[in-house]
Amino acid sequence: MSFLNSHLDLDARARRLLRTLIAQYLLDGEPVGSRTLSRSSGLAVSPATIRNIMSDLEDAGLVASPHTSAGRVPTPRGLRLFVDSLIELQPLPHEDMARLRRELPPQPTTTRDLLGNVSTLLSAMTHFAGVVTVPRQADFPLRHIDFVPLPDARVLVILVFSDNQVQNRIVQLAKPLDGSELEQAANYINAHFVGLRVDDIRAHLLGELRETGSELNRLLASAMELTTASFAPQVGGDDVLVSGQTNLMGYAELADLDRLRDLFEAFQKKNELLQLMEVCARAPGVRLFIGEESGFTALDGCSVVTASYGTQGRVLGAVGVIGPTRMAYERVIPVVQATAGLLSDALNRAATAS
Repeated sequence: MSFLNSHLDLDARARRLLRTLIAQYLLDGEPVGSRTLSRSSGLAVSPATIRNIMSDLEDAGLVASPHTSAGRVPTPRGLRLFVDSLIELQPLPHEDMARLRRELPPQPTTTRDLLGNVSTLLSAMTHFAGVVTVPRQADFPLRHIDFVPLPDARVLVILVFSDNQVQNRIVQLAKPLDGSELEQAANYINAHFVGLRVDDIRAHLLGELRETGSELNRLLASAMELTTASFAPQVGGDDVLVSGQTNLMGYAELADLDRLRDLFEAFQKKNELLQLMEVCARAPGVRLFIGEESGFTALDGCSVVTASYGTQGRVLGAVGVIGPTRMAYERVIPVVQATAGLLSDALNRAATAS
């Protein structure tokens, strides 16, 4: 997994006490005192020894003492060490995997429908906010294209992609093309480039333009202009789907009104969230950011657990959850990992079927 490595050299007793402290804190959210550690750790050491070890862990920045309590809580650095080296992740329990398989439809209408189901399911499974990035439509192979002439050198473009998504776009051309020219261009693209992605179609057309004679060149030039206009990036639209944001209002760690306002504003604007998820998508496996590690102030009090998904060896995006730093990492990480795998499987099946 793509977790950060910690190089702290802790002896076996310190590691066991830290593991015990964090496990207890994740369970109830309360500072953990030396007596509790003495009872729960199973170590045959005196309370004084435990206090000394806790003091050393505090000096190392792994635990902290809230001023209202004699107990200690883990810091983000301590949680990072815990996740990286002190917990043993197990495969998702059979009943949870069965639920994921049951609630992810095997043949969704479109990829966006599937992704919406994934974000909702992640939220329901973890009781946090579920997050899924939406791939560019150009990342999916083309299944069919049609051009319909409109007044003033405009063209209605009807695009059908391999994930069953249908898009209608109106494009403006430099000069009008009649119905016959548009039909020829559409027939040429459908005959030669169905099954290719947009960037590949452009590259093939450009290469053929350089090599062909005048008559075919004119057809290719029209096809090239139409393709370039049809697949220009679209303004607006959701690049990230978020479900279950209101779940986060139920956690005391995030209950501060200013913190919640910043967090919900980040969910609404999505720019920073999209940047973070794109970073996650570029790395294989699971990524985890605890507190300030994300680099975005609105997420300072949160942990973000993500995993990349894709089809046919091509990464398309990332799925994940956002919740408080006090989360059951040993459960959440396998949920996110399994969901990303099942989403990839579903997309691969759809690509094969098309």
